[in-house]
Parts: sequence; C-alpha cells; structure tokens
Amino acid sequence: MAECDCLPGCPFFHDRMQNMPALSGIMKKRYCLDDFMSCARHQVKEALGKEKVPGDLFPSQHERARTVIASGATPPSFA
Repeated sequence: MAECDCLPGCPFFHDRMQNMPALSGIMKKRYCLDDFMSCARHQVKEALGKEKVPGDLFPSQHERARTVIASGATPPSFA
C-alpha cells in the first residue's frame, strides 16, 4: 500500500510518541506505511475532518473512533 498522506503532519506521531520510539516505529510501519485505511485517526479524519480527531486517539483505537464518528463530534480529552 501507499504511504498515508497524513504522515508528514500527523501530530500524534510527531508530538505524542516522542518518548516511545519503539512503539512509534511499530505503529508507523503498520498504519502509516502499510495499511493507513485501518488507522483509527485516519478514519475519523476522513469521516469528520482532521479538526475532529481527538489528540489522544491511538491508531489502534478502532472502537473509540467508531464512537467519535457516530457522535459526529470530538469527545472530551482526558490528558
């Protein structure tokens, strides 16, 4: 598959994962360089727009992404 068009500016990988380089590398390989259509963040962006993607949403949080998409809004973040 092709590289995700969101990768260069994805705030999740460029800000949130700096202290987790091993996990970040695994997730980038799986979701950004191979199967970006299965990335929960990408799914929310496609359905609602990038402004609706929760900052703390992991690419593997598919159930949460479905909830966000169904509600049509970003749920409160608990950081």
